[in-house]
Parts: sequence; structure tokens; C-alpha cells
Amino acid sequence: MSDNLRHTILRFAIVFVMIALLFVVVFVRIIVIQTAQRDQWESLVDQRESNYKTIKAIRGNIFDCDGRLLASSVPQYSIHMDTRVEALHMNDGELFWSHVDSIAEGLSRIVGDQTKEEYRARMVRAYRSKVRKERNIRLSSKRISYTQLKEIKELPLIRRGVYKSGFYAEDLNLRVKPFNSLGSRAIGNIYAASGEARSGLELRYDSYLRGEDGMSVRQKIAGGWQNVPIREAENGCDVYTTFDANLMDICETALRKRLEHTRADWGCVILMDVQSGEIKAMSNLDRGDDEQYYEVANHAVIRMEPGSTFKTVSMMAALDDDKVEMEDTIRVYKDGWSYHGSKHTDAHPADTVYDIRQAMAVSSNIALAKIVTEGYDGSAKKFVKKLKNMGLCDSVDYTIPGAKQALINVPNDTVTISKMAYGYSVELSPLQMLMFYNGIANDGKMITPLMVKEIRKNGKLIEEFESSVVKSSMCSDATLEGIRECLHEVVWNDTLGTASVNPWGTRKAQSDLVAIAGKTGTAQILEKGYSNRRHRMSFVGYFPEENPQYTCICVIHGPQWPYDAGMDCGSVVRHIAEKTMAYAGEYVIKNGKLEIVVNK
Repeated sequence: MSDNLRHTILRFAIVFVMIALLFVVVFVRIIVIQTAQRDQWESLVDQRESNYKTIKAIRGNIFDCDGRLLASSVPQYSIHMDTRVEALHMNDGELFWSHVDSIAEGLSRIVGDQTKEEYRARMVRAYRSKVRKERNIRLSSKRISYTQLKEIKELPLIRRGVYKSGFYAEDLNLRVKPFNSLGSRAIGNIYAASGEARSGLELRYDSYLRGEDGMSVRQKIAGGWQNVPIREAENGCDVYTTFDANLMDICETALRKRLEHTRADWGCVILMDVQSGEIKAMSNLDRGDDEQYYEVANHAVIRMEPGSTFKTVSMMAALDDDKVEMEDTIRVYKDGWSYHGSKHTDAHPADTVYDIRQAMAVSSNIALAKIVTEGYDGSAKKFVKKLKNMGLCDSVDYTIPGAKQALINVPNDTVTISKMAYGYSVELSPLQMLMFYNGIANDGKMITPLMVKEIRKNGKLIEEFESSVVKSSMCSDATLEGIRECLHEVVWNDTLGTASVNPWGTRKAQSDLVAIAGKTGTAQILEKGYSNRRHRMSFVGYFPEENPQYTCICVIHGPQWPYDAGMDCGSVVRHIAEKTMAYAGEYVIKNGKLEIVVNK
């Protein structure tokens, strides 16, 4: 072997040995760090991380149309103690042991969720613990107010500051609604623990409301440690809604009273401005286990079979397609009418002949089924096509997350079209049905419901919203006039109108103070595909009839027997209409009653 080759092999061997030794050193070092020095390095990491602190952004407020707070963030605090603070362990823990009793007594008195002994035991257990993570504790699971925090900071030892006492507080923002349950489900909620938006407008406009968190770092300044912001928090924007707190109160009060009377499962009410599309009030109430009513679910945007309020949709389609004329008559039968083996009956059975106005006033299932099946030759496809042309199936932004579009499909069988005519086998939310009736009140112009008007930041306008047009003309002027005549008869035909008067002379939707036009609806509730003999009632209409300003819908689900859509839902809308017009300055309240018409 040549000398050059030997030298080359030697050099490679030396390099290999050095690399192998280096690898062994690195491997050993890793083992040492992962075992013997693990706690030391984790402590350094924690110390470094603790130097940085998130500065929470304040969530924006939600206001009503007059600038009244509907939702706001109120600062609250969680209280903690880091028993690892060096000062607490000097001189055999003299500082800790001489003050632990007074701190425990003060916390028990101010916070009030634990006894003095319980607070003391928690602090002593943390102080004596050998487990690093158990030595930094949250003293109480209860959130405290700013006033309580100020009082706690005056306790012995704690007033010396965090580096002597180990006591510190973390900011938490509590979301509050000054008007309590009013429109609570529409306004929405956030998760208390994380502060993340959960539902309603809180969720829809979360990107505006939540703002952007900042960051601070702990630095030593002038001999002491301070949190110095390195990025300021950017607080959230404010959302200005179309809701009116006073009208919301009127609507909830009227709904709650009727629900308590009927002992229904739930009910909802929506009030909409005819011209602007602004939703002025939305109330949803569910009966709880204690028989009281609470805002639990937003039924206003949940699809359901509408029942007889859909007859107005069917009649508008038939009139506009010249399938029927206002002076036509329809024969109905006391024992019902069969269509391809399916029997249709009326809630007010009679062997008689109705004209179009009377058929709508009495809400005849037979009449509407015959009009639609005969007019469209039993073709559901033709019927559904007309409904789509009227704008009812158009994609609309209903603002509330989770709200779905109307469900009106062409059925595969022959019978279903006869049931669709009076509101079965179709699904619309109360908000969608309200939008349709608002189009009738708005001279045939269907517009989207509007719940938010503006987004502002520090008073400066960021974004502005308006209703959009779904359908500039839902039908011909002649059809619209005929439909309005039908809705008038529902309320004002004392003989046939389902929302007029009951047999004992008690008025339903009729009012001496404001003229209301609208339609009742009653649908059997199907559970697991079967009727349980329970019903969902509704009334939707507009007022004043001569110059509509508001459209209103009331739905009551599962009332106890007896049930009457005109009496229960119609009377709710009547009370709302009277109070709303009084609030608008149309009437004067005298001796607690609406009595005097104001000439404006």
C-alpha cells in the first residue's frame, strides 16, 4: 500500500471518529436535557413566555335604532396567586405565613364564594406543593367586578404588589344585555369561557365586533418590572341595528301574555317596517320546565309548514295566471272533497258556494285545493314555476346565521299539489312569510328584511346597509288589489272571517283604533311523520290597512285545547298594532287605554 493511500485512509478515519464522538456528545446531551435538566429548561420557557401577555380587545357594542345598548362588554376579573414568588419564601416564608390568614378572611368577605378556611387551605396547599404547575393557582372560579378588585388590592400584603404577594388579576369581559330577554336570540350570544361568537348578530358580525388583540412584554424599567405594549389592542366596531327597544318590549309583552294563556310550547313575533324592510322587533319565547317562558331558540328563521297563511301565495299565483277571477265561485262540501284518493276537509264545514273573497275569509282548504289543481291541470311543476316567478324561492340574505331558503320543490306524486295549495309539503320560516306579506303591503314590491343599518368605529361610519329588492313586482296591479280585498275580508267579514269575531262577539284581529288586514293559518304538527293532533297557529298581516306602515307575524306552536289562530295570534298582532301606532304618535293613551285619535 502506498504512503499516499495510507495517509488518506488515516485522515478519513480521524474524521469519522470525530463525527462519531460528536454524535455521541449530542445524543448524551439530549438525554440529559430530557431527563435531569427537564424542569430547569421548562422553567426557562415558562419564564420567557410569561414575559409576553395578550392585551384583550374590547368587543364592540350592539345598539338599537335609537342608540340604546342591546349588548355590551362589561369588564370582570379572575383572581390568581403565584406562590412561587421569591419574596414569599424568604426568611422561611415569614411574609406568607404572617398574612395568609388576613388574605383568606378578606377574600371570603369580598368575593363570598368560599369560607376563610377554604381560601387558606387553597393557598397553603399551593405554597407547599412541589409540583410547579400547582403553585400558580386561580383563587376563585367566580368572576369579580372592578369594585371588588379594588377592595381586594387594599388587603394586607396584596397592596404591596405582585412581586411581594404573588397576587394578580386577569381581565375577562362579560357580555351583558341591558334589556335582558328582549330580542335575545336575534341579538345572539357568545361563549363565556372563550369569548367566541355563538349565534345571532353576534356571530354574523363577529369579524367587526371582536376587534384585534394586542401584545405586551414585561420589561425592567426604572428598577421595576412593567408590562410595556408592543402592539396595542384594536377594539371592535359597534353594530347599529334596526331594532327598536320600545317596540321589542311591546311585541314580547303581547306574545308572553298569550303564551301564558294558551300554555303553548313556543311562540314568535316579528315586526317589519313596510317601506324600508327594517325589522323593528323579533321575539322568540319557549316554555321552560318551570312553566315560564324564555328566549331559547330563534324560531323566526326556522323553516316549517306554514299552513293556511300560504293560501294567499296560492291565490296570488292563480289570480295572476288567470286561472281564476275574483268573481268566480267554488263549491265546497260538508263531507269533504277527494282528489286522487286524498280527502280534503274544511275547519268550518259547509255545503255551499263561496266566491273568492269568501273562500279566503273562511280559509277553505277545499276551495284552494280545487282552484290550484284545476287551474294548473294537476301539474305541480307549473304551479311551483309560478311561485318561483313571484320571487318566493329567490335566494335571500336573512342576516341571522343558520337561516335557510324557502323549501318549495316539485313533488313526485299527483296528490301533493292539492296539499301545497293550503300550506302543506312546503316549508318557509316566519321571516320568509313576513317578507311575502310585506310585499303585498308595499304595493307588490318584495324587499329583503333588514336588521343592521350601520357599522361604526369610534363613531366613524365604516359600512352602511340597505334592503335589496327581491321582486320589483310580485304580480299585476289587479291581482294585488284582489289579494288585498281577500285579506280585508279575513279580518272584517263578521260572518266568515277567521280573524274577525268569535261566536260570543269577542274581537280577534279587529281593532277600533287601527285597521288590520291579514291571514290566519293553522297547521297540524307532524312528529316522526304522524299527526299528534296538536297544531301550530299563525296570523300575518299589515297595518294601518289604508296606508300600511308595518307588517307583523305571530306564530304560536302547540297550544293547549281549544285553539284559534284568529283569537290567539290575531289578537297578539292587534295588541301590537295598537301599541305600535300609539308609540308612533298616532293615538293618545288616556286612563291607561288607547282612546283618542291624533290628527297629524
